[in-house]
Amino acid sequence: MEHFEVIIVGAGLSGVGAACHLRRECPGKSFVILEGREVMGGTWDLFRYPGVRSDSDMYTLGYRFRPWCDPRAIADGPAILSYIRETAAQYEVDKTIRYKHRVKSASWSSDDARWTLDVETDNTTIQITCDFLHLCTGYYDYDNGYTPEWPGVGRFRGTIVHPQKWPTDLDYANKRIVVIGSGATAITLVPAIADRTAHVTMLQRSPSYVVVRPSEDIIANVLRRCMPARAAYMLTRWKNVLVGTFFYSLARNRPEIFKRMVAKGVRRQLGKAYDSKHFTPRYNPWDQRLCIAPDADIFHTIREGRASVVTDEIETFTEDGIMLKSGQQLDADIIVTATGLALKIISGMPLIVDGTHVNLPQTLVYKGMMFSDVPNLAFAIGYTNASWTLKCDLASEYVCRLLNHMDHNGYAMCTPRVNDPDIGDEPVIDFTSGYVLRSLHTLPHQGSKTPWRLHQNYMKDLSMMRYGRVDDGSMEFKKAPVTHAARAPFIRVRG
Repeated sequence: MEHFEVIIVGAGLSGVGAACHLRRECPGKSFVILEGREVMGGTWDLFRYPGVRSDSDMYTLGYRFRPWCDPRAIADGPAILSYIRETAAQYEVDKTIRYKHRVKSASWSSDDARWTLDVETDNTTIQITCDFLHLCTGYYDYDNGYTPEWPGVGRFRGTIVHPQKWPTDLDYANKRIVVIGSGATAITLVPAIADRTAHVTMLQRSPSYVVVRPSEDIIANVLRRCMPARAAYMLTRWKNVLVGTFFYSLARNRPEIFKRMVAKGVRRQLGKAYDSKHFTPRYNPWDQRLCIAPDADIFHTIREGRASVVTDEIETFTEDGIMLKSGQQLDADIIVTATGLALKIISGMPLIVDGTHVNLPQTLVYKGMMFSDVPNLAFAIGYTNASWTLKCDLASEYVCRLLNHMDHNGYAMCTPRVNDPDIGDEPVIDFTSGYVLRSLHTLPHQGSKTPWRLHQNYMKDLSMMRYGRVDDGSMEFKKAPVTHAARAPFIRVRG
């Protein structure tokens, strides 16, 4: 049976980043990346619908240790995928990835101070063990997106597509398209396909906040011409962190001011085509994630008449399209259900600690990256109000600090413990998005105090995770049990 000091599950943006941090900060550690799919890249390989791109700037979505040098701040999927693969090759972590290795369950033994993973590969199940487990599997179901159950779907004679499974051979030229949804996917997809279609209609039950941003960061591009790439990258990264933090704080503390700013921006883009009912959400800013329109692309498409927005609810599908509750009929050849993700934390993987199944909803999240009473395990989840990688980078750095602290002090086990009776339970994600509300009952909770409280603030988390004490009173450390030293030998692979 093979044994590694660290196993990383997932070879996407966060998994590759975690491996690079290990290379940089724990160079003596043996590790392997187990990836259930056949390729690297995670989200940025899976999603292949037209126009797929980031909804965060690449100076914060990129890794802290490797500058993003493309002039585009808002990048498309293929560019992000290339960045991930190039980073993996530069740090030689691509050689540690084992593809088509899907982890089915993980079981911890305190007697042995190690995890045993059941891994499905080539129609067989093997076991691999490790001292520390880092789960970088994202937060949604890779196999299926979310699609509501609508009346009459079977009557529709055209094609129905979910963006998560976009067919490579889908011909939408000169077709009438209805895109159901108003989130980031719909806002991205509509302008990307409008040039080739007869017409695109974005059908939304309720609007989202849509903010215009330039696809290129002028300041970043000027800095890159005047300074070394790394210095320019870090300055731009901090500039964007501070600007993002300011506007998030404004949105949460002065929502009416923020609403007026967004509405003014949309009116400026659409002019006479502006209809407030299509762009005035019922919720406050950042109760759900904002949508980004790089270079105002969707507004140009609407203004030119190649796309339109309809705010209504679906009564039923018909043979030729969709009948709305208002009585309006939307004719369509293709219907795209951009209706969101199915949230699935740690890929739904069962965790067992000393023979007892871990009930995630009964755990608290420690520093946004570990579960209470679950030893030697971290997971990667990014921010909801900022770039994913900002948080995942911090979590990976912290894992390395934790591992080095354990090695220095001769510890074999680290376990977050809730030892403050005054800490209460709160939802781990303070969002009203459908994909969150549908899954809250499956998620762990957060606490009412640090380190059990998620700040959703990079600067606060930076202070806690990069510079705060590892031995903070909530993390319990233990030496190796007697049986640990006397156990049977394993094949140990250095990486």
